[in-house]
Amino acid sequence: MGFERFGTVSFVSQTKVAKFVDFLDEGSVMGTKCKSCGAKYFPPRSDCAQCLSSDMEWFEITGPGKLVTYSKLMYAPSGFEKDLPYRICVVEYADGVKVFGRISSQIPDKELAIGMDLVAVPVKLSGDKVSYEFRRP
Repeated sequence: MGFERFGTVSFVSQTKVAKFVDFLDEGSVMGTKCKSCGAKYFPPRSDCAQCLSSDMEWFEITGPGKLVTYSKLMYAPSGFEKDLPYRICVVEYADGVKVFGRISSQIPDKELAIGMDLVAVPVKLSGDKVSYEFRRP
């Protein structure tokens, strides 16, 4: 199986960064880093937008990051209607990488605060699918 196992609804079955799903299965959330210029990417990319190199390597998104912004979604794109409402956010890590994703439903709305520490954690979804979400460290 390829990238179609990622997320609730996958819009593509093939990608050059399909190994991302394997890493989630193994318990790691990974990004890519350009070996030529050092630019880091999440979601992972196979080509660098800075120097156009295709010489990329994987790196793990580790440690807590800081919550930069978040939103509670009351309307959803096609395929995500059953998940409503849910929260999405951007978390920035010490190395400057910004990661977009869902906030765990285990964190109540009233406890969310800009600047709070969150970690990216792989999660298993129904139907043998995988994703990641943000939780407290």
